[in-house]
Amino acid sequence: MMEKNEKYYWDLLEEVKDPEIPVLSIVDLGIVRDVKMHQEEVEVIITPTYSGCPAMDFIEVNIKSLLQQAGEDVKVTTVLHPAWTTDWISKNGREKLREYGIAPPAENSPDKSVLFGEEVTVPCPRCNSEDTSMVSQFGSTACKSLYKCNSCKEPFDYFKCH
Repeated sequence: MMEKNEKYYWDLLEEVKDPEIPVLSIVDLGIVRDVKMHQEEVEVIITPTYSGCPAMDFIEVNIKSLLQQAGEDVKVTTVLHPAWTTDWISKNGREKLREYGIAPPAENSPDKSVLFGEEVTVPCPRCNSEDTSMVSQFGSTACKSLYKCNSCKEPFDYFKCH
């Protein structure tokens, strides 16, 4: 029988997928901030990708269900400070995004291009061409923009930096 330590719960939480990007776990996405083991329960501390994210209720239900199936009493605590940032997406998560066809956000560079009328260079996740252009600031979900590749002609989502 596996020892139920903090690593056990982090590994277990890899099974909870983001409902909007099911190739990513909530650990890959950086939503899980901490796991605390108390005498009577396991507490999972999460931060939404943005305030009001509609997926968070679903994610909380899935966390509770998974840990209850593992025989645990669980408490999910949502914290808003510090605010989630795309820097929290794991290296593995960034690669999963690319393989899924979504351009991952640039590391450590929040996209402020809209404020200055500049376009950010977003490589195509399919052919790696940098000859791409934004079609819409708003993509399939609030946290993505829609781009097109001028080389392979394929549309793709870009995970916005914030």
